[in-house]
Amino acid sequence: MDGTDVSERGAGVNQRGIRDHNERLVLSLLARDSGFAGADLARMTGLSRPTVSTILKRLEEDKLIRKGAPVRGKVGKPSTPMELNPDGVFSIGLKIGRRSADLLLLDFSGKVRQQLHTTYEYPMPDAVFGFLRDGLDQLVGDMPGEARNRICGIGIGTPFELWKWHDLTGRAAERFRSWKDVDFAAEVASFSTLPVFVVNDSTAACHAEQLYGRGKEFRDYAYFFIGSFVGGGVALNGTVFEGNQGNAGALGAMRTAGPLGESQQLIDTASLHLLEARLVESGISPVVMWQKPQDWSAIKRHVDPWIGATAQELARAALSICSVIDFEAVLIDGAFPEDVRVELVERVRRYLVNQDKRGLIEPLVEEGSMGENARAIGAASSPIFAQYLLNTNAGLSAI
Repeated sequence: MDGTDVSERGAGVNQRGIRDHNERLVLSLLARDSGFAGADLARMTGLSRPTVSTILKRLEEDKLIRKGAPVRGKVGKPSTPMELNPDGVFSIGLKIGRRSADLLLLDFSGKVRQQLHTTYEYPMPDAVFGFLRDGLDQLVGDMPGEARNRICGIGIGTPFELWKWHDLTGRAAERFRSWKDVDFAAEVASFSTLPVFVVNDSTAACHAEQLYGRGKEFRDYAYFFIGSFVGGGVALNGTVFEGNQGNAGALGAMRTAGPLGESQQLIDTASLHLLEARLVESGISPVVMWQKPQDWSAIKRHVDPWIGATAQELARAALSICSVIDFEAVLIDGAFPEDVRVELVERVRRYLVNQDKRGLIEPLVEEGSMGENARAIGAASSPIFAQYLLNTNAGLSAI
């Protein structure tokens, strides 16, 4: 099977192109909380009941939504809530990491249907795009024709200025620097005509948290994702704000000080590459950090001091962020096991107690919920979000 087999979307998805504003509004509400009846949606959107009824009928005909179980026990006729149809839209997500890449198939409800994983010493372009090309065939090869036609695009989550973070020399370094000139859409076009959406990997993780995780609980929040290098995102008005160049919330670039008072960035003091270096210095292979399923129990004595140092940095960074925007919460997640995340968040809360908070309202510090898969899921959500959901910050991004 070549890429053209998954390039055309079916009439149910694409018969009228990108959805209009009111349809996006309804779909966005159902994405945040399935189970709204037509009357609920009319009240929440300010649209008339006949208008909402028409929208729901159209979306149901296009198989983007479906009826849920009737709600009984109230006065009058049972109400029928509507929900997203998981089979209504599919998307492909690729996460490019420093030591590994993930490729997955996501459905409209945010469930991962299939996933592939690979590791490497360095993410060279030919290997990454080969993994995407071959993996695409594996992910969609057994899908029925109608489902295959509902794949709306490929989202690629990649670190900002990927070509700058390596320690290679010679010819290998030249090959790695070729990332600077890579046209992702052109590379993918050589084996598939699906539309391509490129997003910063940490911003992608924030999208995943906003659409499918705890981001639904907050209107405005800052988000840290700790991978090989720490990054982040910001959510405003219930939507991730990407900024004019797609790199808003580049929290890893925040300034901090080193042990001798020297100027550093947060990526230098609160990233997993520091833990990796600890392991190497102790003669332990860091491969355990990137294996699946994740289990770091064998390296616990090295993980604990890393958590302590990282928590101190995140506590200071959280207050710095909140001095610019009055975030109600700071969410923390990363490419590590759940127990590590729990302990890291608890330590950040403790360190905040003794920080100088004059003039600031201390934010809630909460765990993210997507874990190591956040970046790949968020990347896959990019085509879905762009074509079907409402961006409440679209005006801000254009300023």
